Amino acid sequence: MDVLANTIEQDYREAGEIPLGFLFASVKNIGDTPAMVNNVALAPGEAKGYPFVGKPHAAKPFDPIDSTLRVMYVL
Repeated sequence: MDVLANTIEQDYREAGEIPLGFLFASVKNIGDTPAMVNNVALAPGEAKGYPFVGKPHAAKPFDPIDSTLRVMYVL
């Protein structure tokens, strides 16, 4: 059977983005200070999800600032 989706999960301490075309994503601030996800503050311990909506999502930027973000997405 061919692979239909690819799941990527990684911790980030530097700015980046969830790439164009992802199907589902989840971001959790596992650090001790606020971070930014898609230009919205994410408090320590908070998580944000981008659910499957039937078509691919646009890219979403994130910046851990002085924290750590655990990012999981499906392409």
